[in-house]
Amino acid sequence: MSGRNCQVCAAPLPDRGRGRTSVYCSAACRQRAYRHRRTAIDPPAAEVLADIERRVKTLALQPPDAFRSDAEALAAAVRKLRRLAHNVTPGAVTKTAERPPDSDDEVDFAALVEPHRKWLHLHCYRMVGSYDDAEDLVQETLLKAWRDRSGFEGRAAPRTWLYRIATNACIDHLRRTGRRPRRYEPVPGIESGSSEPPDRLPWLQPYPDRLLDELSADDEQPETAAESRETMELVFLAALQHLPPRQRAVLIFRDVLGRPVEEAATLMDMSVAASNSALQRARQTLRERLPQRRMDWAVGEHSQQEHDIVRRYMVAAERADVSMMADLLGADVVVTMPPNPMWFAGRDALLQQLGRVFDPASPGYFGRWRHLPVRANRQPAVAGYVQRPGTSVYRAQMVDVLRIEAGRIVEITTFEAHLVAAFGLPLRLPVEHAADGHR
Repeated sequence: MSGRNCQVCAAPLPDRGRGRTSVYCSAACRQRAYRHRRTAIDPPAAEVLADIERRVKTLALQPPDAFRSDAEALAAAVRKLRRLAHNVTPGAVTKTAERPPDSDDEVDFAALVEPHRKWLHLHCYRMVGSYDDAEDLVQETLLKAWRDRSGFEGRAAPRTWLYRIATNACIDHLRRTGRRPRRYEPVPGIESGSSEPPDRLPWLQPYPDRLLDELSADDEQPETAAESRETMELVFLAALQHLPPRQRAVLIFRDVLGRPVEEAATLMDMSVAASNSALQRARQTLRERLPQRRMDWAVGEHSQQEHDIVRRYMVAAERADVSMMADLLGADVVVTMPPNPMWFAGRDALLQQLGRVFDPASPGYFGRWRHLPVRANRQPAVAGYVQRPGTSVYRAQMVDVLRIEAGRIVEITTFEAHLVAAFGLPLRLPVEHAADGHR
């Protein structure tokens, strides 16, 4: 299997299970790579294409672990080719450096941008709704900033300059992907409920609260509103996905980051009148998309109640107790599983499915469950691990983000297992550890 060593220090990469393949073994190696990046190091497109062809020819379905690893490496090569295609200028296949940078350039550039990396990641995440895509877009932003560093004259704050580059990168990404929310459709063999199908956003992913906490801790002047509960909950992020890219950006600059109207207009290369018009249209769309009854966003008031509900939710799953789970759910609870097509609308439909998953005598029995509590998007969440029949470890299965209102779980958004790593959690739990903890 190829591509399993850090590109900087050649150390073995951690196994992330399903999902995106690691490139660096640590944040330090990632930063070192970008401090020493040369704008002319992009491989020729023909070389990347040849690498893709080689990987396709050698791809084998068995054994499963090798297939998974090789498929992830192939996907990474395709992403590299796509980035090259997006960066070309007419008549050129790759960009080259206008002049070789010296060490002082690298040191100065790193000192300029590194304090803003985490804020850029959050900004890109809010723009595109995907944790994984936000990571790629931050790297694209820093590379573009490096190439355009001579154009930064210090008239604007560094973060403002970087926000502008990141926003344009996100808008380009949204236009390339053409992502639009759609409705879920019936899944053959699954009774999803009789209510109207919810919106489907396959790209939506959670954002770990631990990273939001680091923003305030690391920044001398944190933009507190940008990582508040009101602007981070999944219901708000999902509503943002209905906005056209430029409306989305204007609303984020004005209502989330609290930037003045003139600055927001300048950042978007718009007139003040056009910026205000875009903002009003965006606000109207959000009013239509957000729940009519909004929560009191004060986290402290809900923390103890939420803690109790999360604890009971974990116990109910670990005991396979459908009745206990029923007491925690709202009658109209909605469950979605991006990017998967499964969904449930209503308590009865969800409990019917859970009955099959929890019952060892059922053909749909999944295994024994253990959970670790986390927080995502300023909401309570749990990382779920399952011990499949005949196995000896609990493997990460998903991350459940819960929306709680009036003492009941009204929405569960279930995300893929590879995102467990973003919360600083292991992808496996030994049976003895799982049996002892979080009861």
